[in-house]
Amino acid sequence: MTADLPELPLTVEHLHLTEPEATRLLEGHRLRRGDRVMDPKAQIVGEVIRQLRPSDSVPTPEEARGQFRKMVELLDEPPPVSVRISDLTCPGPAGPIPLRLYTPDGGGSQSLLLYFHGGGWMQGGLETHHGACGKLAAWSNCLVLAVDYRLAPEHKFPAGLEDCLAAWRWLAANAATLGADSARLAVGGDSAGGNLAAAVCQALVACGEPAPAAQLLIYPSLDLSWQLPSHRDLADAYILPRVRVQWYTDLYLSSPEQAADVRASPLWAGDLHGQPAAMIVTAGFDPLLDDGRHYAERLEAAGTPVVYREFPGQIHAFISLTRVIPQGNQCLREAAGWLRSRLG
Repeated sequence: MTADLPELPLTVEHLHLTEPEATRLLEGHRLRRGDRVMDPKAQIVGEVIRQLRPSDSVPTPEEARGQFRKMVELLDEPPPVSVRISDLTCPGPAGPIPLRLYTPDGGGSQSLLLYFHGGGWMQGGLETHHGACGKLAAWSNCLVLAVDYRLAPEHKFPAGLEDCLAAWRWLAANAATLGADSARLAVGGDSAGGNLAAAVCQALVACGEPAPAAQLLIYPSLDLSWQLPSHRDLADAYILPRVRVQWYTDLYLSSPEQAADVRASPLWAGDLHGQPAAMIVTAGFDPLLDDGRHYAERLEAAGTPVVYREFPGQIHAFISLTRVIPQGNQCLREAAGWLRSRLG
């Protein structure tokens, strides 16, 4: 999916065009998919990143981590200054798990979102999602606790999931020490983090443990067999082309057969009754579009209250590119509003 762009090559300077300027620049060259038209800012961001990081190239894990950190550093905003930030740890199966707590203005017992970052299970961390977590805290008036789980390929599946489960179990037992109300706890995440959040909820319900009151899944990756229609139709997508998707999966899983494990592919769990209320966000030009859409349908069929929100003109990772894609903040504000209304 590439654009027939104007002869003037796009550069990093074009990233900071206003939306009307971007619209004029791309006149006659807008990307379309069915009745969807890509957001002009998203198209410029995607094309600039494609030029800097060709879709057919695969870096080393360390190079990928550096690229991701640099992209977010340049293109995302920091948390609101009103949010207080503190680092802590909780026990994990392989040692202490780093956590970061975001506390909005206000006091008393509060709701709390346990957040798992995206990054293909092999990149990302507390710094890459610093802005998103801080905004969710400020705009929802919820505490947000970010989890720095173990990453592949050094720690293959299910190591990251085990860390996320350990963080939840610690939180469920210690919410009051953080100033949180144990009856108003949620889990959430974006992309790979959405995968982990859904898997955590399923695992807890399956074994009869206290489960979150809600789950926030932002363009979640839920089918690691990569056979959904949007996976095929958007194989050359910005940010998350097929070659990257397969590379992430190969690094995360020890064998292709593990993709059939519902802990890795939560979309295909046999029984979804009893899952927490969900808000699921998708992007119309994201290969993960059908992951979120189909999961919303399956949860609703099982009786779970679901709010499904598609941003039809957006690309993957847009909540982490808010300096240049304003709809990233719109998405976070809507998610924060849902957390406020759902958790009280």
